[in-house]
Amino acid sequence: MGQNKFRIAVRKFDAFESAIDKIWASFCKETGCDLELEAVPLDLHPLYDTILKEDGLANGTWDVSLINTDWITEAYATNAVEDLTPYIAKNAPLDFPNGWSRSLLYKQEFENKIVGLPFHDGPECLIYRKDLFQSAEEGAAFHKKYGKPLVVPKTWDDLMEVAEFFNRPEDHLYGTTFAAYPDGHNTVFDFCLQLWTRGGELFDDDKKIKLNSEQAAEGMTFYRKALQNTKAIHPESRDFDSVKSGMAFANGNLAMMVNWFGFASMCEFLEDSKVKGKVDIANVPAGPNGEGTSLNAYWMYVIGSGSKNKDLAYEFIKFAVNQENDKLLTLEGAIGCRKTTWHDKDVNTEVPYYYKLEALHKKTRSLPRKSNWSEIADVIDQLVLDVINTSKEITSILDHAQNEVDRIENN
Repeated sequence: MGQNKFRIAVRKFDAFESAIDKIWASFCKETGCDLELEAVPLDLHPLYDTILKEDGLANGTWDVSLINTDWITEAYATNAVEDLTPYIAKNAPLDFPNGWSRSLLYKQEFENKIVGLPFHDGPECLIYRKDLFQSAEEGAAFHKKYGKPLVVPKTWDDLMEVAEFFNRPEDHLYGTTFAAYPDGHNTVFDFCLQLWTRGGELFDDDKKIKLNSEQAAEGMTFYRKALQNTKAIHPESRDFDSVKSGMAFANGNLAMMVNWFGFASMCEFLEDSKVKGKVDIANVPAGPNGEGTSLNAYWMYVIGSGSKNKDLAYEFIKFAVNQENDKLLTLEGAIGCRKTTWHDKDVNTEVPYYYKLEALHKKTRSLPRKSNWSEIADVIDQLVLDVINTSKEITSILDHAQNEVDRIENN
């Protein structure tokens, strides 16, 4: 590792990679920095492994990394990331903190310390093909078949009914998908969404993780049935993570999906998108006794506690989150975090529903901040895999997972 390199660990995603390359070039032009950027794109598990499991942030392997809200508590608890508070006190990013929604700041705050700056946002939402829903021909066909109007689904059961209607394998169009790839993230997010949108909670009255609730059983019963419904979902759903399902939607192969807002936006920017101008978003569907709660998880910049370039690293991430670069990131196809970006005229010209981000953020829930969350997430991941890949009783699967979580919590 040469001394003339500035190393950033990046979540593998074209928009992230291209934006960081462009922002670094602008930063060097403005500041005269002559270090060479080595931005390494990594999938989720390799990224987690190198920055935390292998101590890459703490030992100086990485100057800066993108890190998500799932991992930030562990990063702080293991002293892997630099406290940015002194830097911010001396030279704060423009309009900090008021330029951002509070929902994008609190996850990286610990004991009056700030350890990250927001990079990429976008709560989960229902993303759908508005051209299909607005079609008079489709509306007439749906009414003839079901005896009611074709409308954007507000419940999970409605989602599956409409998905069956739009499922046309002969046209390479499928009703919907669930990102069921077992990576400790997508399946965990789906579990929580099924739980929360049915009025359930992840914690019991004693503030302990509770997986075997009535609402969890209801949600997992639905999820098993949905993943087995070959008349409604994309046949590759079990191999889809959020990125692959987003690409399938952009390719015109899906009528609807619950996914991160960024994959709706991507459809407007991606050169090969087949659905540009045909997309809109709505709230996540709900269960019979719940409401369309969204999941808020986001990516942020952090500085490695072992970096030899900490001052430079702060100057870079401060530059990277300014208004111009937040907008640049957005126009590359990711999701900027500043309020100015959400309401920017150019951005909303490209993505007519971008302004809806502010409303989405008012109905979000977040995963818990626990330093052992990755262990708990692995249990939930296995729980969901058992739900969709076996015929075991749902209640038995949930009880087994509860025992595993209790063991982790009691250690």
